Amino acid sequence: MKKMSALFLSVALVLALAATCSFGADLPKVRIGWAPPNITGVFKTATDFMEKAAADAKANGIDVEVITRAEPDETQVQNQVNALENLVQLKVDCIICSPGDAEAIKPALQTATDAGIPIILVNMLEPQEGITAASYIGFDNQMAGSVSAYALLDALGGPGVLGDGEKVDVPVDAYLDLAKWEEIYANFDYSSIKDKKVAIVEGIAGNFYSNARLKGFHEVIDKAAGIKITATLPADWDRQKGIAATENILQSNAELDAIWSASNEMGIGSSIACENLGRTGIILTTNDGTPESIDLIREGKLMAETWHGFPEWGWYGTYFAVQLAYGQGADVPPTFDVRPRTAYKANADNFYPNTKLEKLDWDSIKAKYKK
Repeated sequence: MKKMSALFLSVALVLALAATCSFGADLPKVRIGWAPPNITGVFKTATDFMEKAAADAKANGIDVEVITRAEPDETQVQNQVNALENLVQLKVDCIICSPGDAEAIKPALQTATDAGIPIILVNMLEPQEGITAASYIGFDNQMAGSVSAYALLDALGGPGVLGDGEKVDVPVDAYLDLAKWEEIYANFDYSSIKDKKVAIVEGIAGNFYSNARLKGFHEVIDKAAGIKITATLPADWDRQKGIAATENILQSNAELDAIWSASNEMGIGSSIACENLGRTGIILTTNDGTPESIDLIREGKLMAETWHGFPEWGWYGTYFAVQLAYGQGADVPPTFDVRPRTAYKANADNFYPNTKLEKLDWDSIKAKYKK
């Protein structure tokens, strides 16, 4: 009986030791604070991939927890300020943030920096004055607007892969990014596109992201004098407001060839509004990229979308956050460019359901970790 008791005790000690060491005795848990402007659509996609990266870390011996703080209404900037302040109070090891209004949240980010919490900003590549960020993961928003404009030119009869114009041989695994579009349109006669009417659904009027995307879009689309922009209405990056804005546009425009929505949620709203009002012949393009919108492309309800890399935000943001938490900031790139590119029916499988992302090297982080 004593031998059996000793055996059970030994097993219990081994199990306890295994539980203690399952993430390595020398590897502390990493708590990552995630503060997006809202918790829907594109930011849910980013959150999902943060959780996938955290699960991947755990499977490789590093205990990672993602703590998300956000409210549904992106127009209420104070919500994001409150979220950041809460994460500072929780003493997380790193904060990942997509600023709804970079200027408004600067004091909260400075509070985090003063508390020794490193910051990763996503959804932008441009360094922000007054913000100390260890890394920027994202894309050039102006460039993204230009990519969207080229895709729309293609859909309206220019060369490319979408419309009835000259077909260009682009492998489905190639990036239809700005460089590729500029190559395709290098010798294009923009005056050949005639009598086209286009409406725009923008984000929050005057917002950094909305302004940058509009600027990039107009830099390209305005080269075609035969394209008339009949309306530009804000919808605050919101699906329901996108429906309302599109309904307003459709009721004021009996003839319309296309609508470009500057974000995914608004673009889905445009699709719903067009279907509700029986205006299904209108070309719809948008920006962002989530499983839902890529499925709409497969169904033919959206023609194209400019990819903004939300899976990359979550996947690499989590990895960089762990590096920062373990004192390996020198290995974190100051910028990680997603490279905006066009998603359309033929290449939709490159994006979802099996997003192509490189394997994360957790072993390297563990090997470099020092107490």
